[in-house]
Amino acid sequence: MPLLSFLSVSWFPVLHSYPSIPQVRGSSRNLAAFKFGAGKSGYSMEFETQFPSDYDELLKQAKEATELAIKNNKQLMEIEFPTSGLDSVPGDGEGGIEMTGSLQLIREYCDLLVSPEKTTRSRVFLPEANEVEFARKSVFGGSSLKLDYLTKPSIFEDFGFVSKVKMTDRVKPEDELFLVGYPYFNVNEMLVVEELYKEAVVETSRTLIIFNGELDRIRSGYYPAFFYPKLAALTQSFFPKMETVYYIHNFKGRNSGVLFRCYPGPWRVLRKMRNEYICVHEQEMMPSLKEVALEILPNA
Repeated sequence: MPLLSFLSVSWFPVLHSYPSIPQVRGSSRNLAAFKFGAGKSGYSMEFETQFPSDYDELLKQAKEATELAIKNNKQLMEIEFPTSGLDSVPGDGEGGIEMTGSLQLIREYCDLLVSPEKTTRSRVFLPEANEVEFARKSVFGGSSLKLDYLTKPSIFEDFGFVSKVKMTDRVKPEDELFLVGYPYFNVNEMLVVEELYKEAVVETSRTLIIFNGELDRIRSGYYPAFFYPKLAALTQSFFPKMETVYYIHNFKGRNSGVLFRCYPGPWRVLRKMRNEYICVHEQEMMPSLKEVALEILPNA
């Protein structure tokens, strides 16, 4: 989805559209194995691993990373990857199609992660109530997973205002897993996610997964702190508690490459050479997208 201007995000949102579910399986390129060798990081031990060749493999990797993170007592997680093709960037696909693609992938990810006996104890939150209705009639038809929403329309919806949903009213005692899908269309959605974490996850054994939330918008300062102080504060109060268990971000242009992470591995910057992806940099902490684009890739 292309970046929206300040005014369009704040007061003039475009209603979510719901075209037919895209065939995400065929939208990715077949990507070959990449080697991690001695790169800018000085990492000397060379071995081979697989960058996902399609979304089936990606979801399997994300599922395994999530299971390991849960085993290691991580309760707040992020999964982020492009939905318009494994080599795409945000905005390559139309906003509604990207969201609908995420919805399809959420269902398939949940089918891998959640065992049949735990489906009724797992709750999937979507941004708005009308999306829940759409999901029940389409992608989640026949699923026992609980579907819920973060916000509901208000009488001022045309001006960008929605009513927040009180999370304590939505959560049930038997709930064990929360997955929040693409909470980025309205700035209030991520604030509700933080509320969900504080009120229903902290000091419990529950897990909260944010799926394709485009958190890089907030990390990068896309929303000015002067106008969005609560949103900007998340980078200090909320995000540090989060483990990014699976992440793919593509960089196009002259210095193209990929920022990739699969928990518990390090953050790696990859560059494609012929049919291989070569690791040119790695580090334990997540680099900023600006750092990757302006420093790491140009000097790789």
